[in-house]
Parts: sequence; structure tokens; C-alpha cells
Amino acid sequence: MTDSELISGLAAGDPEAGRFLVKSHQLQVINVCLGLLHNHEDAEDIAQDVFVEALKNAHRFRGDSKISTWLYRIAVNRSLNHIRNNRKKRFLYEIGAVFGLADDVDNNKSGEPYTEDNKLESNELRHLLKSAIDSLPENQRVAFTLNKFEELPYAEIAEVMQVSLPAVESLIHRAKINLQKKLKNYKNL
Repeated sequence: MTDSELISGLAAGDPEAGRFLVKSHQLQVINVCLGLLHNHEDAEDIAQDVFVEALKNAHRFRGDSKISTWLYRIAVNRSLNHIRNNRKKRFLYEIGAVFGLADDVDNNKSGEPYTEDNKLESNELRHLLKSAIDSLPENQRVAFTLNKFEELPYAEIAEVMQVSLPAVESLIHRAKINLQKKLKNYKNL
């Protein structure tokens, strides 16, 4: 099904088009949300909201970009809104993590296998990386996440973020520099 056929079907309320949209883009949308939110449940909830919004607003899709780019843009916006709306909750969670209250919850959501020998170091590194990425300015964090975790090319990131290609290059470069500064004291980096 082409993008134009899909949009026509969605605008007409065709349930098969809706199923196709979700089936073909669900994993990518969840991964974008997960890259920004670092929480599987929140990422899945936001991804569901993304598809609801896309289905409701399919008639507004202009076709200037690919459907995947449009969905990424919705996913990024929804994820950033979620982060803004939950700053207090995140702050309390991070305080809990400092005192060891949130480690078990965080580990269970990651889905990453650990051995007993490297579990502590892996958790420490993962937490350090998440914190460093989360501390980046918003545009740097979005560009870096889309490039490194979603492996989107710079041109598609520019479309998603609605900025120029040189702006994306600059954002990712500055994000790398900022991350290097934040992580330079970690012994394994």
C-alpha cells in the first residue's frame, strides 16, 4: 500500500488502512518514544496516542513528507509534552534512584539481559548515559536520539524536527561534544 493509498484509506475511515498503519510503523514509533522517555510503559502509551492522533488527523496530512516522518514528528512532540508534564514525577523518580528505590523498576523495564558480574556496572553506565542524554538541550536530545537510536539519516531528522540539514548536523555535533564533557570522568568511556 502506497502512502497516498494509505492516507486516502485513513481519511475515509477504512479500518484496514488503520491496521496497516499501526502494523507497519508501531515498532519505530515506540522506539522513538522509548529513546526520549526511557520507560517502556510510557513509550507504549504515547505510541498509542500517536496513532490515535494520526488516525483522527489523516485528512490533514499534506503529503509533503513520508508518513513515517509525520509519525516521528507526532511521536517526538507527544514524548516531549509528556516529559514537560511529568517533570515533578521524574524528579521524584531520580531522587528515588539515588537512594536505590527505583533500580528494580528501571531494570525490569529495560528488557536487557544482565549477568551478575556486570549487572552493577551496566546499570551504572546505563543510568549515567540516560542522565547525560536527558540533560542535553531539547533539540540536541531529539536529534541525537533520532540519529543514534533510530538510525535516521540527517535529512529525515531535518524533516521531523522541521529544521535545516546544517542545523541537524550542528545539533548532533554539539550533542556529542556535550555528552563527551559529561561522561569524560567515567572510567570506561
